[in-house]
Amino acid sequence: MILKEVRNNKIGSYFIISLFIIFIMLIVYFICICFDLGSMSIVIALLFATISAFVSYYSCDSIVLSINGARPATEEQDKLLSTILDNLCIGAGLPRPKLYVINDSSPNAFATGRNPQNAYICVTTGLLEKMNKYELEGVLAHELSHIKNYDILLSTIISVFVGFVVIISDYIFRFGFIGSNDRDSKSNPIIMLIGLIFLLLSPIFATLMQLALSRKREYLADSSAVEITRNPEGLISALKKLSEDEKPLSTANKATAHMYIVAPFKGKKEKTNLFSTHPPISERIKRLEHIN
Repeated sequence: MILKEVRNNKIGSYFIISLFIIFIMLIVYFICICFDLGSMSIVIALLFATISAFVSYYSCDSIVLSINGARPATEEQDKLLSTILDNLCIGAGLPRPKLYVINDSSPNAFATGRNPQNAYICVTTGLLEKMNKYELEGVLAHELSHIKNYDILLSTIISVFVGFVVIISDYIFRFGFIGSNDRDSKSNPIIMLIGLIFLLLSPIFATLMQLALSRKREYLADSSAVEITRNPEGLISALKKLSEDEKPLSTANKATAHMYIVAPFKGKKEKTNLFSTHPPISERIKRLEHIN
């Protein structure tokens, strides 16, 4: 089962990267055509798209950590966290991922990176303050499972891709309105129209991309975490605390929300629908309670 999920995640990642290249190439090509660059348009578009995909693939983890305002963990400040992670990695047979911390009182965590050899786990200070040793162990094991199952590559690439879609659509839209010299005047209406279309469609497109990450992966990561810790109660207790905490994560954004162990935009009631990036915490707890 896990091997099948890993294979599907790798295929999904390559599909998203291909889609990313095609998307960027078409946009840049159209802009070049608007500026009458002729036969050079396709060359510029292909070059720009390839470079963008290359940079995104090798820098996606750094981009995600930067967006969330994370800092490297230190042995002095985060000794317990480091010790727990070391023990879990030995038990799971995984390389030790780099630890990062977000200064935020809302408890949460996520994993990012390209593969187990280039992986990061990031937790909030709120998680460190509100969880005991066994609860922290459950959360870290959950994130290690995402790394082991190669969920991190697909989720991180989608985060960068979604952010890029929003940025480029906003730039095209603003450029269409701001550009006013005679050379650009003919292309402005076209660019404005394209910008409007992208601004209207980008939230829908972003949601659909995030939904490519099946919520079943959270269930799989939960069960895999129990295989690592041999203690379902630790993760169950952690999830209960996470569900009871109603403070939203101040650094959270829509591009990276799907990466966290629980949805970072919290409310008084647990609401889950077709467009939710996370399954209900109550259902996750119920499944964990039935693990023998």
